[in-house]
Amino acid sequence: MASTWKRDFASGLIVLAPLLVTIVVLLWLYNRLKAVPIRIDPDPFFVFGTKIDLSPEPLGVVLTIVVFVLLVFAVGYLMRTAFGAIVESAIDDLMNRLPGLRVVYNASKMAAETALTGTDELQAPVKLEPWNGMRMTAFLTGKTTEDGREVLFLPTAPNITTGFVIEVEPEQYTKTDERVEEALTRILSAGFGESDEQAAQIDVEELAESKSS
Repeated sequence: MASTWKRDFASGLIVLAPLLVTIVVLLWLYNRLKAVPIRIDPDPFFVFGTKIDLSPEPLGVVLTIVVFVLLVFAVGYLMRTAFGAIVESAIDDLMNRLPGLRVVYNASKMAAETALTGTDELQAPVKLEPWNGMRMTAFLTGKTTEDGREVLFLPTAPNITTGFVIEVEPEQYTKTDERVEEALTRILSAGFGESDEQAAQIDVEELAESKSS
């Protein structure tokens, strides 16, 4: 009986916890945007004789988001021009002259480029065998070293924001047909989130490899 209650509680928590976290993040973001000094005083209007007086805070948040989106599009369009390339180069040179801040600037720029403009190859999962008989999941970065080695990112589980950047020969890793979502699910869940279908596929691959060897 106790195990049933624990299972029901865990199932409910799995559903509600992500929703609560999402709500908290949205409220935090809303309060931050509300603090932006953009103030408007909308005039009240009437609907079927009822006076509707809008609060200026939600409209101010919406206006802030609209202004930010327009600014992003404007800067993005500017970056497609020759003048935009000059401006970006000047900003990079300026930030790289500032000790300490240049590390934060370059790291955040690289993270944004990876998340927003990365190709499929950038996130393609591969199998790496650092020692005989043990395989680990890594991801291609699309970068190579001067001597022809592939640069891979080997994340830790369950925190994929940390890991190791490693350089290996192309023949030292194996490409798979696994989707990015499947690889991330296995890593984030510390191996517990792997479906039976995935596990069976891995067993078949290992059996085929053992027969070929």
